[in-house]
Amino acid sequence: MAQVLEFKLPDLGEGLTEASIVTWLVQVGDVVAVDQPVVEVETAKAMVEVPCPYGGVVTARFGEEGSELPVGSPLLTVAVGTAAEEEGDDEGSGNVLVGYGTTAAPARRRRVRRQDDVPAAAPAAPTRTAPAASPAPAPDATPRSGPVPVISPLVRKLAREHGLDLRELPGSGPDGLILRADVESAMRETVQVRAHVTEAEAVTPAAAPTQAPAHAPTPSDTSADGIRVPLRGIRGAVADKLSRSRREIPDATCWVDADATEFMHARAAMNAAGGEKISVLALLARICTAALARYPELNSRVDLAAREVVQLDGVHLGFAAQTERGLVVPVVKDAHGRDAESLSAEFARLTEAARAGRLTPGELTGGTFTLNNYGVFGVDGSTPIINHPEAAMLGVGRIIPKPWVHQGELAVRQVVQLSLTFDHRVCDGGTAGGFLRYVADCVEQPAVLLRTL
Repeated sequence: MAQVLEFKLPDLGEGLTEASIVTWLVQVGDVVAVDQPVVEVETAKAMVEVPCPYGGVVTARFGEEGSELPVGSPLLTVAVGTAAEEEGDDEGSGNVLVGYGTTAAPARRRRVRRQDDVPAAAPAAPTRTAPAASPAPAPDATPRSGPVPVISPLVRKLAREHGLDLRELPGSGPDGLILRADVESAMRETVQVRAHVTEAEAVTPAAAPTQAPAHAPTPSDTSADGIRVPLRGIRGAVADKLSRSRREIPDATCWVDADATEFMHARAAMNAAGGEKISVLALLARICTAALARYPELNSRVDLAAREVVQLDGVHLGFAAQTERGLVVPVVKDAHGRDAESLSAEFARLTEAARAGRLTPGELTGGTFTLNNYGVFGVDGSTPIINHPEAAMLGVGRIIPKPWVHQGELAVRQVVQLSLTFDHRVCDGGTAGGFLRYVADCVEQPAVLLRTL
């Protein structure tokens, strides 16, 4: 007799209390192995695959793709018994932490029975299988002519909630891929159309009975207050973190322009020598780690309970990465022990994972200092907001030709603006200015870095 076990959405760590189902990786009737990933979920931190601690036959799934579930709610049920024993996985691992599975490769997934053959005793599965008599297609239904290219179930859900037909939306992504921005643009156009219709009705009332309607339209009825976008997922996490930073950290910002001509020449020479290409961000990171070794006050955090400033031993360098899902800050662990080539490779790996939504919670936490290269957006300067609970952030603007006095004469040089926002509790302006001046000196004369290593 098979025993039906319920697997609940586990605690994904970092204070996360909910997650959205992105993609189911198994169907009802599939055989799963212990620690086999069964569903991909999106949290406020990243997209992660959740492994099931039981081996057996999937008898039910709970939650549609795009729906949000709280931690502790049922994800699926698994019949552990004869069918599972055929795969050799009749016991659970007890391991429900994302990213920590057994070392053995998961068994090949196979279906042991059709979905309608699941025993009646098993809970009903809220799957996406269409009933015999199909209703009229929902706004996000796939047209008969072919699939609609949509990047994620969350985009489909957003369109469905606002009554938009994805088949009628042009996609701005690769190969006509429909992005969230496309749906939001259509939402704004819908609001504008409704507003125009309301204005027309107010100017030219219909030839209807003179008696007033039972319910006169109000601004809220016509969505005159605009589009309401919930602060959830990454957007909500960013809002909470930045608000906490402004609320708790007495920050100050200083900045300086630097001549980056020699810096760019040095990078070109390094890349011309062969080997892996070195990015601008990697060289700036190398300068930052050297500067933090000289000014450790900025690689610290404040312990309010103990009323102490804790200077940290290692530099775990966060860097701001803009993705389609929002702003994330991956962390390069032990950046102080890496050379420029290693830093460049790690930045590339983490950036690719960020854009694909594959960063783990561990790769998004534990930073001690953040480097923000907002120059990629074509802007010169900014006042960075500290990534709580860190003590400082260095912002780097674009590097562009500008008039500059070089060796007593006016010349066109490659100039960059550097901005440092720091927690005034950990140091005063002299320390912050010393750090920023050292960074600028290394940018202007890269040999300064070599002399101080």
